[in-house]
Amino acid sequence: MHIMKGLLAASVATVLAASAQAAPYPRATTPRAVDMGATAGAARSELLTVTVALKLRNVDQLESTVNALYTPGSPQYRKFLTTQQFNDRFGPSAETVARLSNHFRAAGLTVTHSSTAHLQVTGTAAAIEAEFGVHLHAFRVAQTAAARGYAFHAPDGSPRLAAEISDSVQSVLGLDSRPRVHPNLHRSSPLRAMRRPAQAPKSSAPNTPNAPGDWTVVDFAQYYQVQPLYAQGIDGHGQTIGIMTFASFTPSDAFGYWNSLGLNVRNNRVKEIQVDGGSGPPSDDSGSDVEQSGGISPGAKILVYEAPNTDQGYVDIFARAIDDNTADTLSMSWGGWEYLDLFKTKDPVTGQKTTALLALNDLLIQAALQGQSVFAASGDAGAYDANDSYPAPQFTSVLSIDDPGAQPFMTSAGGTTLPGPQLFGLPDGSTFKVNVANERAWGWDYLIPLCNKLGQDPITCEIFPVGGGGGVSALFPVPSYQFGIAGIQATQPGQKLIDTSQSPPQLIQKLTPNFQGRNVPDISVNADPDTGYITYYTSDVDGFGIGEYWGGTSFAAPQMNGVTSLIDQALGHRVGLLNFPLYALVRSGRAYSGANPPLRDITHGDNWYYTGAAGYDPATGVGVPNVANLVQAFRKANY
Repeated sequence: MHIMKGLLAASVATVLAASAQAAPYPRATTPRAVDMGATAGAARSELLTVTVALKLRNVDQLESTVNALYTPGSPQYRKFLTTQQFNDRFGPSAETVARLSNHFRAAGLTVTHSSTAHLQVTGTAAAIEAEFGVHLHAFRVAQTAAARGYAFHAPDGSPRLAAEISDSVQSVLGLDSRPRVHPNLHRSSPLRAMRRPAQAPKSSAPNTPNAPGDWTVVDFAQYYQVQPLYAQGIDGHGQTIGIMTFASFTPSDAFGYWNSLGLNVRNNRVKEIQVDGGSGPPSDDSGSDVEQSGGISPGAKILVYEAPNTDQGYVDIFARAIDDNTADTLSMSWGGWEYLDLFKTKDPVTGQKTTALLALNDLLIQAALQGQSVFAASGDAGAYDANDSYPAPQFTSVLSIDDPGAQPFMTSAGGTTLPGPQLFGLPDGSTFKVNVANERAWGWDYLIPLCNKLGQDPITCEIFPVGGGGGVSALFPVPSYQFGIAGIQATQPGQKLIDTSQSPPQLIQKLTPNFQGRNVPDISVNADPDTGYITYYTSDVDGFGIGEYWGGTSFAAPQMNGVTSLIDQALGHRVGLLNFPLYALVRSGRAYSGANPPLRDITHGDNWYYTGAAGYDPATGVGVPNVANLVQAFRKANY
């Protein structure tokens, strides 16, 4: 018995000590975590830090202030706040910070006021458990052929807040250290092994230096009309781009990529900033964010914020980047189904949900008020984001969207597929052509004819539900910038996540029907790996390589990040939350018409449910940008 206690204590101590290190993100095939038991012995003396997010003040004024800052003609138009001004007006009062700090110190904990509305509280696991009324358990996830095993700690329930502080606390983060989100990064479909070169007719193929699948930022800049800005000397000079990630990258990969394209970049342009200890060693999950954003805006400085993939790291990385207020534009390529946090129970004292969603919403309001543009990948599971984590056919298909793109004070970047034929070799030696006639919403259902030819359904063919994320939030209401926009939809009825492998089938989550929710994405660009990109990357398995046919909305978010830094330079000021001017163009009727339309409507294809349609649609948002024309339109409208 004493030996078992010793092993358990050692296991929990290892979990607590390793919680800041990178861990594999949860996949559909990830084994169920095994509960190793409550903390015991030496583990209870291990130090643990949690983030306590405090409630903002004057919350009734937040949205009206945002609207005033983004409404041309308003006395407050574009008078963005500094971090100090936001703190003075909306941050928790000095008295509140002092009161809560004194409360935690009286419990034997140390306190740091880490950002405008956050306290970092440190103490032994035993002291943290006592303060928040939980028991921490150690969990282990077994290693598989596809991923290494990992460990984490989690509480046996929601935190219980003392009555004297509960009215001031928004969320408590860090009691649960399991990996939270995944990168929206995709390789091409398994069918690519059958691909054959196809000479695309000029009428349908993009006229770019490289063929789709081998695109670089040069092709992107030509196709989406960024090149005219470069010709005017607009290259991002004087701008700062921020990348937020949960996987470290290898800087030499980015510089090698830029140099291979002949881009004139400074050798000291990239600075890495470790949040909560950073994200561990470089890994394949780091993607191509830095290469893409920095390649589109070669003159800009780049700040790369790296944090652990936990709910605490998820909020703290945004807090650091937004409180710094150094980056003019920011992007995040990681995400997860917006409902995942809500599986946790409500706080038994306050009755309020203590999730990362609430704390992040406050931070993104702050970014909007400061004039920072923030982009997120819309997800790579089409209209069925939940099925990225809960795969069919074991689980029912549920219309659902990805967070943080679901957040209303964030620009969600979706995906398209480029036009042109795709030729595949069949087992019998013949060929099969899939022709994409027009740039369309990215959904791999366009490959169904090939799967049918192979005698496979979309699931066994491994194409469902892959595509650009899009749909309707069941949590966040329609934001003001989407009011009155044709094509905005409500949540569909009958959306239930059910585990059908059990007898009887088990209901996991029922979504709110007919909810007038935030629609995503907001804007899209090419993200289909089958018409995707080349990357330079150092694999944590195979070493350095140059990969082709990479994609996912993890490309779209940093690309729009880079594009917006150019827009900021061209306009001479921060444009801020891009959603306001984008939807204003659609509302005005000037988005797709005239001699120089700033947007190109995508009216073909679908993301497995929502279809490309005239104007806004939850498959591609407002469409794709003509960047040079977008700058002209913003100037003309004084955005």
